Amino acid sequence: MSVHYTLFVGTKDWSSWSLRPYVALRHIGVPFVENVIPLRKGTTNPEILKISPAGRVPVLKIEENGKSVVVWDSLAICETLCERHPEARLWPDDPFVRATARAYAAEMHSGFPDLREQLSMDFVRNLPLPALRDATRTQIARIIEAWQKCLAEYEGGFLFGRLSIADCMYAPVVSRFTTYGVEVPPGVQAYMERMMALPAMRDWGLASQAEVDAGLA
Repeated sequence: MSVHYTLFVGTKDWSSWSLRPYVALRHIGVPFVENVIPLRKGTTNPEILKISPAGRVPVLKIEENGKSVVVWDSLAICETLCERHPEARLWPDDPFVRATARAYAAEMHSGFPDLREQLSMDFVRNLPLPALRDATRTQIARIIEAWQKCLAEYEGGFLFGRLSIADCMYAPVVSRFTTYGVEVPPGVQAYMERMMALPAMRDWGLASQAEVDAGLA
């Protein structure tokens, strides 16, 4: 079986949605080609529309035995990768725990709009924490509460023991909290440091810094 993956992502310093499947792909350990589409340019939308019917990144193109499919949306990509690579165990084994992990991942996927707006991802910079709206504070507290609950309940250092799609979905939040110096309890801080130390996160940071140095972000 011959499989070729191409992951289309946006400017790495900014594209929080793109970071999620990148972390999943790196965890799986399969080869893939990466194609970065610069964001916030006049050419951005036309370039994305060439490969994404939704007009957004990330996009995963899978080519296999003469067939190809395009998968858009970060959670859909992660789910597809999980299905294609069960050996990576991207969801917990226990069905009840797996259901909970899916709920947390979906909550991140569809929620926290004020957090996204006020603490936009800027992966490699250290920025001052803005004056937070009440809704933003509530959403930050909810995330911290969820992380604390998971880390206390499941041993292994990640939200559900080993690295899972839930961690991939929250990876951009780890970045945001780091960028803006959000105060978190010691156990959550240790989790964030563990996430930022992942090879995928370190490499994403190096690429983000290169974008900043080149004036692309």
